[in-house]
Amino acid sequence: MLVERRASLILLVATVLAAWGWIFSKEAIQGMPPFGFIGLRFILASLCILPFCFGKLKVVNRGDLTRAAGVGCVLACAILFWIFAMSVSTSLGEGAFIMSLSMLIVPPVAWLLYKQAPPRIFWFSMPIAVVGLALLSLGGVGWQLSPSQIWFLLAALFLAVHFNLNNRYAQRIPTLVLTCVQLFSTGVVATIASLLTETWPDTIPPTVWGWFTLSVLVATSLRYLMQTLGQKGASAANAAIIMILEPVWTVILSVVWYHESMPAHKIAGCALILLSLLVYRGTQPLRDFMRKKSR
Repeated sequence: MLVERRASLILLVATVLAAWGWIFSKEAIQGMPPFGFIGLRFILASLCILPFCFGKLKVVNRGDLTRAAGVGCVLACAILFWIFAMSVSTSLGEGAFIMSLSMLIVPPVAWLLYKQAPPRIFWFSMPIAVVGLALLSLGGVGWQLSPSQIWFLLAALFLAVHFNLNNRYAQRIPTLVLTCVQLFSTGVVATIASLLTETWPDTIPPTVWGWFTLSVLVATSLRYLMQTLGQKGASAANAAIIMILEPVWTVILSVVWYHESMPAHKIAGCALILLSLLVYRGTQPLRDFMRKKSR
């Protein structure tokens, strides 16, 4: 029980760091190309972790390392879609809630990958999320997904694939090694994408480098380490519930930091998405809690 609580607290801190990562990233890409920003950020983050796992890295099975790098490539797709969506989005909070749908995409992906049928509660929670997404897409000309919403959805899809793969390999590969390899492979993929599609500015303001540094040390190295460590010690259900909090913190920060407006229909859409996630991930832990109370 103590291990579970400690892991839950670690995941809670990870959600706060992840929310701040949205702010750090949005500020950094004001002066850096998005894909290049991700490439440098993730490669440097992996190098920060490397000294702490170099010994274990040398003894891990090479096949496991290759598979970990492959999982990192899936994460790279998710992150690249995410940063591009952020670069064209005017609402970080809305994007955060769309990204949180990845938790609801996890069950059908597991169904495809591992033949694990979604639980019955999934079919109750998914329609709620769809209605919430529809409300987020409601604008002055009716219902229409904006380009940023589509890119956020693609990012959520790849993040769901990564979540499934990462949960499997987190049980076999040491936490630091898995984190380091995934961050490095993500950075390499993003750097290649940047070299093929972007042009760097002649000069980058010092303030942008400051946001970049925070992104590397706080929102990447520390955040992904704590998330992987938390996932390893917490049950899948509890981990998923806690990770739901990330968009909540992001909305709060975006409203405070950028003074983003949240019309009533968007607030309702975010609330329905949050409700769908709570219904899906909160039902079983609540039943377990009530069962323990009744004993």
